[in-house]
Amino acid sequence: MNRKLTLIAASLVLAGGTALAQTQGVTKDEIVLGSIQDLSGPIAGFGKQVRFGMMLRVDEANEQGGVNGRKIRLVVEDSGYEPRRAVLAAQKLVNQDKIFMMVGHIGTAQNMAAMPVQFQKNVINFFPITAAREMYEPFHKLKYSFAATYYDQMRVAVPLLVKEKNAKKVCTMYQDDEFGLEVQRGAEEGLKSIGMEVAERTSFKRGATDFSSQMQRLASAQCDFVVMGTIIRETIGGIATARRLGFNPTFLGSSAAYTDLIHKLGGPAMNGFYATMTVQNPYLDDTSQPIRFWATKYKTKFNEDPTVFSVYGYSLVDSFLRAASKAGPNLTTDSFIKAMDTMTIPPD
Repeated sequence: MNRKLTLIAASLVLAGGTALAQTQGVTKDEIVLGSIQDLSGPIAGFGKQVRFGMMLRVDEANEQGGVNGRKIRLVVEDSGYEPRRAVLAAQKLVNQDKIFMMVGHIGTAQNMAAMPVQFQKNVINFFPITAAREMYEPFHKLKYSFAATYYDQMRVAVPLLVKEKNAKKVCTMYQDDEFGLEVQRGAEEGLKSIGMEVAERTSFKRGATDFSSQMQRLASAQCDFVVMGTIIRETIGGIATARRLGFNPTFLGSSAAYTDLIHKLGGPAMNGFYATMTVQNPYLDDTSQPIRFWATKYKTKFNEDPTVFSVYGYSLVDSFLRAASKAGPNLTTDSFIKAMDTMTIPPD
């Protein structure tokens, strides 16, 4: 009910003379979508996979004639996983490229920095690649999020695995930003549900490569379970450092650390690392024929195996296409919102 009231109020305001702003990025023949990825920083592996997944679905749509006669053009900018660069990228996409919508922007702090730039121009933030609660809280009509939150992932998974491993001393190492803090908060809430508390905490700055002091601190505290608010490089660096110190607790990360890259790059030292996930990995030899078919199509196009982040990119564009199609030929921000809020996206 609150959403309907908000949309009605927004429609009344927009009817007063800003209707043209709503159709930015939509012409007779084209819809322009923007995305900000990390293509050169610490999670560039993820950024490439998301981009490939989006490109695959865009190409499929355009081969079939686009949406209501309009082809899709995807413009991707690189943030290097830096919030400041994300703001500059958002300014370019919104003000120069005149995108209709921001899709699949990767990173928690990066999205939080860029969203105000978008919202000033009535540009929707659609299905960002982050599981932070801030992607849908507080409510805003231009926010759409698809992921189970890092907070809820840890709140549920930590007590389950702590019990299974009979852990006595749970500690945390997390990135000192909104992402890492959400993992930390979820772990704290999960432990509270089983009458435990975090025994020791240690953090690191985004982009750090040396985790010696953090792991020495956790080893000295005799932690037997460590929740990792880390992504790719920090997961590998942290666990590898722990192994060198002879420190071998159970390690648990969030969906941000669910990737084969950690084992490919980190080697045997990564064995035994756990991570939460809400999307099934699309293996080329999956028992499901549709998954095998899709994974093979992706591998043929990009010459590498798809991952859950490839699925994210593909699925979020697919969801956009469904709503844009339902919105009809007169595609505006308001017509998209109305279509999106009255549709059901089938489970895949």
